[in-house]
Amino acid sequence: MSTATHIEHIPVREYAEKAYLDYSMYVILDRALPHIGDGLKPVQRRIIYAMSELGLKSVSKFKKSARTVGDVLGKFHPHGDSACYEALVLMAQPFSYRYPLIQGQGNFGSPDDPKSFAAMRYTESRLSAYADALLSELEDGTVDWVPNFDGTLREPALLPAQVPNVLLNGTTGIAVGMATDIPPHNLTELINALVHILDNPKATLKDIYEFVPAPDYPTEAEIITSKADLKEMYRTGNGSVRMRAVYTQEEDEIVITALPYQVSGGKVLEQIAQQMQDKKLPLVSDLRDESDHENPTRLVIIPRSNRVDITALMDHLFATTDLERSYRVNLNMIGLNGRPQVKGLLEILNEWLEYRSTTVKRRLQYRLDAIIHRLHILEGLIIAYLNLDDIINIIRKEDEPKPVLMKRFKLSDEQADAILDIKLRHLAKLEEMQIRREQSNLDKERDEIEKTLDSSARLKKLIRKELLENADKFGDDRHSPLVERKEAQAMKETEILPTEPITVVLSNKGWVRAAKGHEIDPNSLSYKAGDKFQSAAMGKSNQMAVFIDSTGRAYSVSAHTLPSARGQGEPLTGRLNPPPGAEFIGTMIGEGEELYVLASDAGYGFIVKLSELYGKNRAGKTVLSLPNNSRTLLPRLITDVESQFLAVVSNTGHMLVFPLKELPQLAKGKGNKMISIPGSKVATREEYVVDIILLDENQNLLIEGDGKPFIMKPSDWQHFTGIRGLRGHKLPRGCRQVLSLKVETSQE
Repeated sequence: MSTATHIEHIPVREYAEKAYLDYSMYVILDRALPHIGDGLKPVQRRIIYAMSELGLKSVSKFKKSARTVGDVLGKFHPHGDSACYEALVLMAQPFSYRYPLIQGQGNFGSPDDPKSFAAMRYTESRLSAYADALLSELEDGTVDWVPNFDGTLREPALLPAQVPNVLLNGTTGIAVGMATDIPPHNLTELINALVHILDNPKATLKDIYEFVPAPDYPTEAEIITSKADLKEMYRTGNGSVRMRAVYTQEEDEIVITALPYQVSGGKVLEQIAQQMQDKKLPLVSDLRDESDHENPTRLVIIPRSNRVDITALMDHLFATTDLERSYRVNLNMIGLNGRPQVKGLLEILNEWLEYRSTTVKRRLQYRLDAIIHRLHILEGLIIAYLNLDDIINIIRKEDEPKPVLMKRFKLSDEQADAILDIKLRHLAKLEEMQIRREQSNLDKERDEIEKTLDSSARLKKLIRKELLENADKFGDDRHSPLVERKEAQAMKETEILPTEPITVVLSNKGWVRAAKGHEIDPNSLSYKAGDKFQSAAMGKSNQMAVFIDSTGRAYSVSAHTLPSARGQGEPLTGRLNPPPGAEFIGTMIGEGEELYVLASDAGYGFIVKLSELYGKNRAGKTVLSLPNNSRTLLPRLITDVESQFLAVVSNTGHMLVFPLKELPQLAKGKGNKMISIPGSKVATREEYVVDIILLDENQNLLIEGDGKPFIMKPSDWQHFTGIRGLRGHKLPRGCRQVLSLKVETSQE
């Protein structure tokens, strides 16, 4: 029985920490983040390289995508085939990539559903012309080569990109502890910025912003982010970009012609339809999707009528649907130092130019070495042509002619091999002339390359020239217009809803309902056993209904949410949380500027604007401060503060009528004394105010008590007028048991 030796004992904590760090670095450097040099993640780089090895150039015939995926997995990237194929598809989608690296043939998904692509056994693909900008210098000694996963092949560590692909196509990725969100940009704008940096090495971000004002997505939707925010985003490498759909108005219809990046038209219509179904968007009557091959995006929204404010409606839709969307920007990438870092725009462009300079230098040096080697061979061939007869004799007579040739004519090993490899038909005089011509051309090219390598100015000029050539070849106009707009705000619920006239009815037991129209007689409605009519108010369905309870608290409820008057309504306590023992006294509804009289039966009151009573709290808000043992009176709507009178009557039959303008207008409080009642009588409820009513000078006052209503004409009740706060006069003996006050227009 054998035992294991050399066992290493380490704490689990150390092992787990090291394993997790190793995994983290792998995910960051070899999976999720792009490299600043070619802007590609490893899987994308391997797909592009594998396709070039398969000969799938932009001018070649298409091949099945499964062939490419098989090569990538078998040779370079031993991961799942579905993830690899999805990465291939993404690089072929013109609505996902600003400059697609792959041309697809077959179903490669649609803007509505990018993941609806067909299986790889059905689709075909090849590289796009733009991919040449990343691959064309690959065999020119420009990049390092590393072993593949099993060491049997070599693959490029990076691609020699001639353009800053990291910004052109952008990317998103989630690593461990960090993420990247790089938006796409316009090639012409970026190259103009790079040329400016080459011409002006001390260029600032302000200078660059003149060339690159914003990202440029594959869609024609507007970028509405402010210039200040975009500049800050490019300075720090962090921020966000907001995009908004483009629409036009055709007769009475709204036609959306461009959607934000990666937004599905079908989903947008679904979001609008859901609002319509929930009765939260009555301004829209119908939707249509008229998108086709000629018009990839054409969504039609039909307003309910020509009176609908189109701008306000679209602002609401921008705020509540994906017609307006914000995109996070996080310019995190692997730099030339091999470390991930969030970089600003100027830093990225300068660092990429450094990468490009190194690539061009390596290409030139590789070519220079090849020229020097070729010139060395040509020198040997010239010697051979000048001494042709001697060389032929040596070859015929010697068993090992190579060392003899090398010694006799002072040739190198490579030169001797080249001479021995010459075919008989190349021994003509014409070949000597061609060699001398090639030698002359290579001498000139060598001199040019050496001058370029020795001069930073000439190197910059060469890089500049090649950048502008790429701009001519692949550049295009900006797709996403830059239009500075304010962020859209959703319409208030009250603005969206139809404005139907309604009457809010409150019962004595606190049950509420809303009847359509203003002609309803609340007393004629059906009430539960033991319940009766308490208060009613007329308004519109898009307004807030306000309820006040016996403790002086006010509560707000959206009128359109109240139950129909066809039934007996529902208890307010199901929606609101009044204090224990509180009873609902009255209801109010109308425009926020309307005025009401709020009063307590202790004889105090004030004027309040209806909007002051609005609140969102289910527990309400304290509006009327009540003296001990007093209750809230029914609120009264004011029509004219300057001309109306307020009649106040107590249970002992004392009545005072005074000009309404003598009451103060407050937001909340106890108010001022309306009628004088001894404090001791208020505390014991021996005397209290029964009711208040507002009167015009031509209205009769109806005093309802136990018996027949008592009618006072204006000439009668004017005897009870006085200054606010007085005791008032006693009513006639037959109408002192007052229950309530009402008014009617005088017939005099």
